[in-house]
Amino acid sequence: MSQTADSLTLPTAMHSSGRSPGGAAESSPGTGTGTSPGARFRRWASSLLTSRSHRGNTSASEYAPDSWWKIHLFRGMINDVRRRAPYYWSDWADAWDYRVVPSTVYMYFANILPALAFSLDMFTKTNMQYGVNEVLLASVLGAVVFAILACQPLVIVGVTGPITVFNYTVYDIMAPTGTNYLAFMCWIGLWSLVFHWILAATNSCNWLRYVTRFPCDIFGFYVAFIYLQKGIQVLERFGDEAPFYLSVSTALLVFMIAYACGELGASPLFSHPVRVFLKDYGTPLTVIFFTGFVHFGRMKTVELEKLPTSAAFFPTADRAWLVNFWDISVGDVFIAIPFAILLTILFYFDHNVSSLIAQGTEFPLRKPAGFHWDLFLLGLTTGVAGILGLPFPNGLIPQAPFHTESLCVTKVVADAEENNSEAKGHYVVKRTHVVEQRVSNLAQGLLTLGTMTGPLLVVLHLIPQAVLAGLFFIMGYQALEGNGITAKLLFLCRDRALTPGGHPLSRIPRRAAVWSFVAIELLAFGATFAITQTVAAVGFPVVILALIPVRALVLPRVFTPHELGILDAPTASPFTMESVGGSYAAPVAATAGAQEGVRGGVVEGTGGDATETEGAGGRKSEEALAEEGRGRAVEDVGIEMSRLGVSRRGHPSRSGGREEN
Repeated sequence: MSQTADSLTLPTAMHSSGRSPGGAAESSPGTGTGTSPGARFRRWASSLLTSRSHRGNTSASEYAPDSWWKIHLFRGMINDVRRRAPYYWSDWADAWDYRVVPSTVYMYFANILPALAFSLDMFTKTNMQYGVNEVLLASVLGAVVFAILACQPLVIVGVTGPITVFNYTVYDIMAPTGTNYLAFMCWIGLWSLVFHWILAATNSCNWLRYVTRFPCDIFGFYVAFIYLQKGIQVLERFGDEAPFYLSVSTALLVFMIAYACGELGASPLFSHPVRVFLKDYGTPLTVIFFTGFVHFGRMKTVELEKLPTSAAFFPTADRAWLVNFWDISVGDVFIAIPFAILLTILFYFDHNVSSLIAQGTEFPLRKPAGFHWDLFLLGLTTGVAGILGLPFPNGLIPQAPFHTESLCVTKVVADAEENNSEAKGHYVVKRTHVVEQRVSNLAQGLLTLGTMTGPLLVVLHLIPQAVLAGLFFIMGYQALEGNGITAKLLFLCRDRALTPGGHPLSRIPRRAAVWSFVAIELLAFGATFAITQTVAAVGFPVVILALIPVRALVLPRVFTPHELGILDAPTASPFTMESVGGSYAAPVAATAGAQEGVRGGVVEGTGGDATETEGAGGRKSEEALAEEGRGRAVEDVGIEMSRLGVSRRGHPSRSGGREEN
């Protein structure tokens, strides 16, 4: 069995077999005899939450699918909390693991360094309305709330590139009108809070079953180019004198050294601890070194722009933390509604995609997900951020999957596919499990809060903007390297004679199909990136959201199910997608694999009630199954980053212990 199959089978089997968090086995709720009282109670509670018609002794054959317009308010949120609550204590107890400490330190730097770069961008383009302290506090708000209360505590929440574009685009639109910018942003946050809560209460996250790698790869490609663009824009501000040339040289050196550390960490060179150290801490150490490097020799006579900071724990502008949101006209309050709708669309996609990727098919997770409840929490943090005058935080790409990967415990095993003497010594890194807990997310948030103290703000003020430009470049490169579009482009550019026969894309008879799929992805990326270069940039979330129906309705008319099963795939594992009723792409991928004669997926019920009901001839609606977390579980046989030779970070994942043979 492949590594991917291993990572999928274990958690799905554990969940469907009815294991409790403590590991004690329970009989399936659908077996009838030998059922524990706890299981019988859960069955009874589920029946109450599904429909009133399910009460009493009504025959299962009388169950009818719910009409599409029927909405069971709060059912998704309730079931998310009910599924995750039994694991809450273990989320803290499981943090007693050696992977938590390096993961915390790594995520602190992986989160704070991009945040500093984004703060510089917003500081410049919003007339100093947002600065370092606002961005840091927004990251702290997201980290604390989601680490303590979320159903998906592995997701890192902070300030992203897209919300940076949104913020300064709103400023460009509203500043000429004389409107109080922070008060207007506050009302955007408050309206968005309402819209988030409406979406959470109406179980809108069930539509995530239609989100596949296709829109995620396009969005990730867009985010990568936003990083690269921001790096160039930082350097453009320095004119063409000595500071410009020194800044360009420094930015390129930061990029090259950080790149070299990542490559060495993924290579067979040096010992395992050295490789892990370079991979985890190479980038932050590079930033520290080049902050002092520009003061060596003749370079110290060149005045470089530094990162602007303010007083400890005070806003950047001369104001209180509480925004005067009443200092605005009634008309502007309602003008904020369309902006709030666009923000909600962006966060619905961006945050949920971050959650999906952080719980991707390559990670052997054992604890259930909960998208509806986390969307409710995201609305809460959005409203609070608006009241405090902070940039709105949401799930981070690529930091969220980096966090999960940093918590993976792996071992080195011989490559089972290498069966000749020349390949002796080849190995693969296999993930055994993920340390699923809440402490690392909370700890990196508290470390970020400590960064707002006076001494550390003085240190941050020493960082040249050129170093942040180099940081943008390495972030953009890493995002591109681990992207599915990049993987397909590399396949198309490879010599066919040197392409491994087992490469997933080699199973597609029509090479033109791969070219066409990549062309559609690049066209969608181009449309998204182009709109962000205009005053209409505030509307780019609509373009991103439109990719979902394009994948569901248009692409099946262009490509065969077999081709789509290989070119595209579910974003997260079947175990994760149970929260939203399974994945739209999983049955297609399984069918494609079955047609080819390889081991595909077997559709099976993952909950006792669903099995019992359908066995009796009845059928529950897909919405009911989704909200109860009992959608169909299908093994993913589509194209994945790990099967194309790259991981989320563009290289094999770290080994979380001693190497084994």
